Amino acid sequence: MGQNMSTTDRRLRTFVAAPLLVLVGVLVGPAAVLSWVCYILAAVMLGTSAIGWCPLYTVFGLSTRRRGAVTTPPADTPSPS
Repeated sequence: MGQNMSTTDRRLRTFVAAPLLVLVGVLVGPAAVLSWVCYILAAVMLGTSAIGWCPLYTVFGLSTRRRGAVTTPPADTPSPS
């Protein structure tokens, strides 16, 4: 399971999509089923952005990540002085 989400995609999910879904859930009201659907979708958005992997992207063969992008530098690389 490799990452298939770009940094921009992860930030949009974290700072735009999830808060909007929570806001819609609050405006609809806690008793409505739609509010719970919004809360669950917001949690999914936060979870997928935290790990950088979206299962739906895998199902449809999509990736917003650049090819060859390195997630962490190799351990044997010295830090610049």
